[in-house]
Amino acid sequence: MSLIDLASEEAERLGVKVVAIHLKLGPLCGVVKEALQSAYGLAREGSPLAEATLVIEPTTIVAWCPACGREQRIESARQLCCPVCGAPTPEVRGGRELEMTGIEVLNVDQHADCGSSPKVA
Repeated sequence: MSLIDLASEEAERLGVKVVAIHLKLGPLCGVVKEALQSAYGLAREGSPLAEATLVIEPTTIVAWCPACGREQRIESARQLCCPVCGAPTPEVRGGRELEMTGIEVLNVDQHADCGSSPKVA
């Protein structure tokens, strides 16, 4: 609901229609992608975003490897070890994201037959 509220407020402020909400979703954020999509579908009904889609960009887990001295992409949250050297990587630096990265909008003053294309705000 907060995603819809935030996007609705911004759309009203700008005088535009929201076509899509763009999110980054990390595997460690505690939200299941399918559950979020289902909840979004229900929550948008009867709102100004009733026709807006939810575009989810999955992110990966990134952790600092002290042995390699650099960030590494980790394949599984079940095994936080460096994929290069096998060392434990307890310092997680990415993968907890649940953030709105943009809203795709149409100017409500433009006619649908003018060929205007959506813009990401």
